[in-house]
Amino acid sequence: MTSETKEKKPEKEKPAKHVEKTEKPKEEPALKEQPATAHKEASKESAPAVPAAAAQPPVQAPPAPVEPPRRAKPRIAIVHVYSSKNDTIITATDQSGAETLAWASGGMMVKSDREEGKPYAAMQAAIKVVGTLKNKGINTLHIRIRAPGGSGSKSPGAGAQAVVRTMARSGVRIGRIDDVTPVPTDSMKRKGGRRGRRV
Repeated sequence: MTSETKEKKPEKEKPAKHVEKTEKPKEEPALKEQPATAHKEASKESAPAVPAAAAQPPVQAPPAPVEPPRRAKPRIAIVHVYSSKNDTIITATDQSGAETLAWASGGMMVKSDREEGKPYAAMQAAIKVVGTLKNKGINTLHIRIRAPGGSGSKSPGAGAQAVVRTMARSGVRIGRIDDVTPVPTDSMKRKGGRRGRRV
């Protein structure tokens, strides 16, 4: 009995081991393939038919280039500033100088004669001239400053600097600032006659 049982045990165990090894690789792929194929078939049946044109995404046109903001066309006026120690006279003309657009003086802004050549009077005159030019559409100014010159003073009065400062802060564009004081090439005889000015 012992010999038979010993011989039967290895005979029963060996085929069981061989069956497990051979059956596992055969069953596993079959189990994996079945749900995958069934899922694919179910998705094909449930998905509606989509036309080829609708499947493609819409083509967007490229954005148009953004143009930079254009500046307003410059409308130029020339401001002639005569500045002496006694008065400041501002005259605005067109580029040819033939047509006067606006004018003002320090004497129009103050009551006292001694205040006519001061910076305050020149500033008020400049504000008045710039306001008139803005109403006429002028946005660019060229300034020409003139002192008495000749045999008189060659340097402008105190009102010239106040005029330039006021116009620069008033919102218009300043182009050129020139000094057009007439300077003699030789000498000039001062007024007053041979015996000078009588005091």
